[in-house]
Amino acid sequence: MNNEAVKISFEAHKDRPVTVLLIDDQPMVGEAVRRMLEKEDDIVFHYCRDPGMAIATAVKTAPTVILQDLIMPDIDGLTLVKYFRAEPATRNIPLIVLSSEENARVKADAFAFGANDYLIKLPDRVELLARIRYHSRGYIHMLERNDAFEAIVRTQKALAAELAEAADYVQSLLPPRLTGAITVDWQFIPSTSLGGDGFGYHWLDDEHFAFFLLDVAGHGVGAALLSVSVVEALRTRTLAQTDFGNPADVLLHLNRTFKMQEHNHKFFTIWYGVFNRTTRELIFASGGHPPAVLVHGNSCRDAATVLLKTSGAMIGALEEIEFQNQTVTLMPFNRLFVFSDGAFEIVNDDDQMWEFDDFIALLTTPENGDLPTVEAVHDRIAELKGGRFDDDFSLLRLIF
Repeated sequence: MNNEAVKISFEAHKDRPVTVLLIDDQPMVGEAVRRMLEKEDDIVFHYCRDPGMAIATAVKTAPTVILQDLIMPDIDGLTLVKYFRAEPATRNIPLIVLSSEENARVKADAFAFGANDYLIKLPDRVELLARIRYHSRGYIHMLERNDAFEAIVRTQKALAAELAEAADYVQSLLPPRLTGAITVDWQFIPSTSLGGDGFGYHWLDDEHFAFFLLDVAGHGVGAALLSVSVVEALRTRTLAQTDFGNPADVLLHLNRTFKMQEHNHKFFTIWYGVFNRTTRELIFASGGHPPAVLVHGNSCRDAATVLLKTSGAMIGALEEIEFQNQTVTLMPFNRLFVFSDGAFEIVNDDDQMWEFDDFIALLTTPENGDLPTVEAVHDRIAELKGGRFDDDFSLLRLIF
């Protein structure tokens, strides 16, 4: 919320005077009320003798309270109350009806038509001043509240536009999908607020293909900025003294560079792998991240499922922790899924968390001779979530 905008909205009404509009066809009553109020420096008085001009006069003078007689020629006083409440400019202005009689039925009708108060004229000066100030103060506070609310709405719209622009920027950094010697397909669905998932892949040289997926804790601009910073550091290989072909070394230097105490207490998890297309070896390491799911074999029919994860804490939380590499040799048929926890953390209608094994089964169950596409996985998750993604959904599917 923009506090300055809200402050301005309050200051717009801070010095607004109590403004009284009297509508009465008797000049004697008008003069009597004027004399009651004339010594009050904080009160501005307007008088309208012609009830036919009452609405126009109220729109012009913008009173904070209206005093209105119930018995006037040409128009019934209750009807005029109804007209005031039908006009947008006067709908919420406090209205005190003045009557020459104490009549319960008339009182009930006046309140039913929208009057805020009922006085027998002419009232005592002290009582009249008290009621004028009471109703005016409530009305001015309502105007302040409405202006503050409108300022908040404007600020929220501006913030939403900025977040949408930031989300578009994050989307523009995502790598193109690949086909050929290595096939990479992906789905990225940001949550309702700007999230912190990021991923990328690139050739380190003619033989080695590096790829990664990270998930910054939390949401919003801070998480997105950290995610973009890490993605760019990996993509451009600007981490000093880092062997980008060695996943454990990459995670070690990320942990030294992106300490949470230096990045607004933000940390992240990551899965990083490097594939050697000559030896078909995949070397990988993870830091607090969900395991990648590898399905490989000589064919889809005899393929086995392997969860690829190494020990290692989240990045930035602890200093000088060790990370380990593991290696797997890929079979001719292979499908590798790398994802963030937003892809599988699902709460069903019974408030029960979806089991991780159910997600693994979704990824590894063949359809038409192959494992599901990222679109098919996303569609099933979206169905289970009711179309609402409270966390980023990131899923990479790679074929080597």
